[in-house]
Amino acid sequence: QVQLVESGGGLVQAGDSLKLSCAASGLTFSGYAMAWFRQASGKEREFVATISWSGDSTTLTNSVKDRFTISRDNAKNTVTLQMNNLKPEDTAVYYCAAQSLRYYNNYSKRVEPDWFNYWGQGTQVTVSS
Repeated sequence: QVQLVESGGGLVQAGDSLKLSCAASGLTFSGYAMAWFRQASGKEREFVATISWSGDSTTLTNSVKDRFTISRDNAKNTVTLQMNNLKPEDTAVYYCAAQSLRYYNNYSKRVEPDWFNYWGQGTQVTVSS
């Protein structure tokens, strides 16, 4: 049984930092690209960042690329999202997701939630102004 468990969310002030972690089990972690999505209240789930199976390629959405960093540790089966200079508009539930290489190799599928194989339950991030 595949499990993705996110942690590290919380309530912070604008300008603060948070580090989200996702622990994966039940899958061959190094065989999947990993990504973070977020969903604000009343809005659709949106892509935040993705990292290749080896960690040598990352893609971040424009609104966060100067503030967030995605990384992974294949020895520990974890992926992290370091979020700096947080803004109120970053408030959302953040989800970790795993994507098979078959889909990851199609660039257009890297950012579409329908093309991810496994999802975590999410962790809430709230940024106050």
